[in-house]
Amino acid sequence: MTLPVAIAGLGAYLPANVVTNDDLAEVLDTSDEWIRTRTGIRQRHIAAADEATSDLAAAAGKAALADAGLGIEDVSAIIVATTTPDHPVPGTAPLTAAALGSEAAAFDVNAACTGFIYGLRVGGAMAATGDQAVLVIGAETLTRITDPDERSTRVLFGDGAGAAVLVPDDTASLGPFDLGADGSDPSMLWTAAGGTRTPVTPDVLDAGGNYLSMRGGDVYRNAVARMAGAARHVLEEAGLGVDDVDLFVGHQANIRILDAVGTRLSMPKERTHVTVDQHANTSAASIPLALEDARNAGRLTPGATVLLAGFGAGLTWGACLLTWQPTGGGDGASV
Repeated sequence: MTLPVAIAGLGAYLPANVVTNDDLAEVLDTSDEWIRTRTGIRQRHIAAADEATSDLAAAAGKAALADAGLGIEDVSAIIVATTTPDHPVPGTAPLTAAALGSEAAAFDVNAACTGFIYGLRVGGAMAATGDQAVLVIGAETLTRITDPDERSTRVLFGDGAGAAVLVPDDTASLGPFDLGADGSDPSMLWTAAGGTRTPVTPDVLDAGGNYLSMRGGDVYRNAVARMAGAARHVLEEAGLGVDDVDLFVGHQANIRILDAVGTRLSMPKERTHVTVDQHANTSAASIPLALEDARNAGRLTPGATVLLAGFGAGLTWGACLLTWQPTGGGDGASV
């Protein structure tokens, strides 16, 4: 299914503090070579002590609105995709809206690393059915939930936010999408404690149950299979083949995952946009950050067909297509 909705603007925010692999090697049993060869990551941005997820989200949202040539008064809904909220209650989106000076409808979407694609699907439906402009933001401060002494996770994650402004446009189409989830084994990638199943206690803190943990091999296998499957599904539904895709933007978790998905799809490497080396894994922020980077690099030309695919904790996965075209105040896209 497609909807008459376009992306009118993109925005990004990355914290000023950059931590390189060499910096981590000073405090962990690791090296730049070890991290790069296994993940493709060279550096990551780390939020300042006084920055929370809503701060990053608001900065990216403000940039996206400026890119679209719109003001916050034009926005009728704000969606924040995040798995690292400022607080357990309330959601991060109302705090983001307040920082932007808005009392529009605001709510969170938690689909982990697939969150931005889920947000596009929800926000697109809203824009197609009466909302004048919907701001969709992916924002994370993942370094706050990773164990600083655990090499296997600390080297993987960074902080950041990316945003897109969705507007109704009868000449554009949103979709098709393919979204899915399998919650039968959440321990594959999760934070075990901190919710209603396992509240935080002193014993939980001593055991590190409040930190993100993952079974890397299982995550890799599921990520490759689910991202490739969802990508194939949307291409089939659109009546397109891989040769019709001008640019593939996958979730930026690990270069090995991106390469494996590309191989399964027979996607040439030169048509895959990679930013994991710059940002590490920023979860729900990774795809909008990569989109904005691709646009700035001149890789989103008018009429380009762009394939997005993601995978995250839950497990969740999804894919969608974008047709890039000048829209609104910025150099936007129909989705």
